[in-house]
Amino acid sequence: MSKPIALITGATSGIGEATARCLAKDYRLIICGRRQDRLTKLEKELAEETEVTTLSFDVRDRLAAETAISGLPAKWQSVDVLINNAGNAHGLSAIQDGQVADWDAMIDINVKGLLYVSNAVIPGMVSRQKGHIINIGSVAGIEVYPKGNVYNASKYAVDAISKGMRQDLITEGIKVSEIKPGLVQTEFSAVRFKGDQERAEKVYVGFDPLQAQDIAETVAFILSRPAHVNIADMLVLAGAQASATMVHKKN
Repeated sequence: MSKPIALITGATSGIGEATARCLAKDYRLIICGRRQDRLTKLEKELAEETEVTTLSFDVRDRLAAETAISGLPAKWQSVDVLINNAGNAHGLSAIQDGQVADWDAMIDINVKGLLYVSNAVIPGMVSRQKGHIINIGSVAGIEVYPKGNVYNASKYAVDAISKGMRQDLITEGIKVSEIKPGLVQTEFSAVRFKGDQERAEKVYVGFDPLQAQDIAETVAFILSRPAHVNIADMLVLAGAQASATMVHKKN
């Protein structure tokens, strides 16, 4: 019997890449991202463990997402698991100093991108009356913090969409889960601070932050639960983090 299929967005780095590595033992993988070179490298690395195919598109491009997913070969059409991981933050500014381009990027990727990919995958799950969707949210989606504004709003939207999905799809045999990580040491801060690596690294100094592997293992745990169990909502923080803004750092 062939392995089930998991489609992972944002698989070129961080949580998405770690999740692909973590699930390779038990799933065939559709890994998605904008950087084809990274997708190809990961595909080659995982080829000995499982079957892998790649889709290179930007989630904020609705037509590209629809075309890529609908164009999958027949053997890859029956997606059992969707991991909506693609997302990021752009800038950390008070609302009066914010850049419209940054706002657009966060809303287009974190919110609309999640919806575009889901819209392409959900009909197949409904027709088969089975599936599992895991949306990667954030502690920023339940706690607003200074200068978070639009990023907070985008992750609050992920939380609301996840809850709405769960209610709408409960009659269709589809589970919906959300994972809300706290501080995870990935490319996240480097993107937020637009390549300022020194500033990005300071975010994680003085404590042990979560690693991408920690969230990947959480994804695997949620997927390993029996059919009658759904881990609907999970907040995952570093041991030194108590809230979105409270982190105990050693001098």
